[in-house]
Amino acid sequence: MPYLLISTQIRLEAGPTMVGDEHSDPHLMSILGATKRSTLGNNFCEYYVNDAPRVVLDKLESLGYRVVSMTGVGQTLVWCLYRE
Repeated sequence: MPYLLISTQIRLEAGPTMVGDEHSDPHLMSILGATKRSTLGNNFCEYYVNDAPRVVLDKLESLGYRVVSMTGVGQTLVWCLYRE
C-alpha cells in the first residue's frame, strides 16, 4: 500500500498521532510502534502512536515515504504520504 494518511488534533500536536486504519499494513504499524484502538461510538479501529507527528514523519521518511500534501480540516491536521 503506497499511500498513507496520518493525522492529529490541533490541541494534541505533541501526540498521539493516528497512523492508520484497521486495514493498514500490520508490519508497518509494528515498525511505528502503533496500537490498534476503537473509540467509543465508532464501529471501526484506528492505529495510534504516542509520538508527535514530526517524529512519525521522520520515521516514515526513513522508510521511503514522502509527504504529498498536508492540510487542516477543522481541528485536525492531516498529512498524505506516498512510497515509491
